[in-house]
Amino acid sequence: MSLARAIETGDLAELPSRRDEDWRWTDLRGLLRVLPARVAETDAEAIEVAAGETRLVRLDFVTGEGAEVVRRRIRIGGEAVLIETHRGGGISEIDLAITLEPGARLERIVLVEAAEDAVQVVIATVALAAGARFAQTVVTGGAKRQRIETRLRHAGGGAEARLDGLYLVSGRRHADLTTVVIHEGPGGATSQLTKGVATDQGRGVFQGRIEVRPGADGTDAKMGHHALVLGDRAEVDAKPELEIWADDVVCSHGNTIGALDEEALFYARQRGIPEPEARAMLTEAFLGEVIDRIGNEEARDAVAAFVAERLA
Repeated sequence: MSLARAIETGDLAELPSRRDEDWRWTDLRGLLRVLPARVAETDAEAIEVAAGETRLVRLDFVTGEGAEVVRRRIRIGGEAVLIETHRGGGISEIDLAITLEPGARLERIVLVEAAEDAVQVVIATVALAAGARFAQTVVTGGAKRQRIETRLRHAGGGAEARLDGLYLVSGRRHADLTTVVIHEGPGGATSQLTKGVATDQGRGVFQGRIEVRPGADGTDAKMGHHALVLGDRAEVDAKPELEIWADDVVCSHGNTIGALDEEALFYARQRGIPEPEARAMLTEAFLGEVIDRIGNEEARDAVAAFVAERLA
């Protein structure tokens, strides 16, 4: 079951629901009672960056008021930075198939500025060959119902993956950042850091699962999720998981959910900083660790501006 399948068939029974363990916090079947007319998809050529080539790639997805399914294929043999933006409303699923060849490099930055009434699913399926490096930062302000999912197959063999995320949800917005990383070969590394802030009646969801399959010895995998809940009616749900079937691995995960440090807030106010500004400063500092991990300077500045605008 998937949103794409429901849009393509018109069958609401195809929608994921809270009965599906991976969708229990992002129920679509209970939300959608009718699907709008489907928007015809325009075919687009696959994006390819050949071995020895270095490119900056931009993808801008803009959805309207209908129901839309968009699919894109990306193959990286050389080195690339992908700046990907998502804007608009309606009901949509965008599926990306990303392949990194041996030794390839890709940094993917995802900026999501969906309309408040949008229902949106973005799924990236990533295949990481030996010796390749993949870095990702997802930044979102949420939507009426939103899920941004990354599924990565990790070949090991010295390959490295970094999967980071930021969510800032306010009003009645909802953001679900879900990742699944499967280590299939020995000697691979994954580093993951997600931070979020929920205010008003906003709801943030983090689901992260790292699987280390038999034979993937020597895997080094770390996952962290940390969130601030800054409202009595705000909510954050988190489920970090490790599933290990190999020997000689270094794997860990951590999860914290809390409020701003009252002592730090008091310290700032004692120095003449008004409380709203002090709260924004402390929140920005909390999120800054994820921003600082972005390698591309242009993308790092864009994410910093995105965060600052929402904290102003």
